Amino acid sequence: MDIALCYESVLPARGGAETYIGDLARRLARDGHAVHLYASVWDAAVLPAATHFHRIDAPAGPRFLRPWRFAAACEAALGRGAHDVSIGFDKTWGQDVLYPQAGLRAATDDHNLLKNTTALGRAVARLGKWLDPTSWSYARLERKQYLGPRRPLVVANSNMVRGHFEKYYGIPPESVRVVRSAIDPMRFAADDRPKRRFDERARWKAAPDETCALFVAMNYRLKGLEPLLNAVALVPREKPFKLVVVGHRQFGPYAAQAARLGIADRVLFLGHRSDPRDCYFGADLLVHPTFYDPCSLVALEALACGLPVVTTRYNGASELLSPPTDGLVVDTPHDAPALAAALTRFTDHPYRASAASAARQTASRWTFEHHYRALLDVFGEVSRAKRAA
Repeated sequence: MDIALCYESVLPARGGAETYIGDLARRLARDGHAVHLYASVWDAAVLPAATHFHRIDAPAGPRFLRPWRFAAACEAALGRGAHDVSIGFDKTWGQDVLYPQAGLRAATDDHNLLKNTTALGRAVARLGKWLDPTSWSYARLERKQYLGPRRPLVVANSNMVRGHFEKYYGIPPESVRVVRSAIDPMRFAADDRPKRRFDERARWKAAPDETCALFVAMNYRLKGLEPLLNAVALVPREKPFKLVVVGHRQFGPYAAQAARLGIADRVLFLGHRSDPRDCYFGADLLVHPTFYDPCSLVALEALACGLPVVTTRYNGASELLSPPTDGLVVDTPHDAPALAAALTRFTDHPYRASAASAARQTASRWTFEHHYRALLDVFGEVSRAKRAA
């Protein structure tokens, strides 16, 4: 097939969707598909040599207008091509397929309000969104994407996101294909993993019998670090336990919170790690009490490393778990007693060992290859429909 990928920036070193697009492009090229990339900037060194690049001028102007300009330019450029399938990933329109890996903005805005523990805090946050031109612009752009005259086939990465399409835009579930996110498990292959685990835990000053829970995020607030620290304060002191926090360099307010709660000795802030693999190897579980994640990649990475996962029902990746076999799911990050109970349960060594084994099995049932094949089925469906038309 001749397949066009549309995304403003494809620099896989930055992670997220850009890493995914690079992985997808390489896999498509390996199967002999013609890959076209419509973007403003890219790293050709990490993309297939056979990629056909179509440069879209980097949009200028205020932030709230730049996505509109890129999307319009991308639509015009696509019109000059003849592809079997075109797919967009964020803030574009005119493609055959839209795959919003970050979920719907309308859902993101609502879930962001949940970070506030009081009704007043939520009301103030809602007012701020209402007064923000960027919020207005992006909301209007999203409606154009999905409710415009040329409606794409939608791919969602969880049933949760598929439900959001119906809730916010009236798009029925049968019009949305669910293709869950996936990661390449070979990124976490290491013959010397036991040594790496030993060395990493030594850096953490973790005792052999200490349960180490890993938290990985750049957006500490959205991913629930504040309520997580409240939960750690409820883990019984007689249980050897440490929380290891990896992500953003600026963690001062959270370190201060840990000190106020009297748990500074149980929380280790590592800041940014360009390669967090050894952190996964050193940990015993991942805790990800997020307020919103369409399908968290860190949860998938943890499972690939044999780490059970504690998360919330606001994470689409929770649909891959079979609690309590390979992890635990709490209703909301604000339920500190429930979150603390989940963490405490993993201080039981036999349960933790059994959950780790089950986590590896869960990871093996959904890999990047499974994801790729499911996405090809969607591409085939679209291509056949275009030929029939």
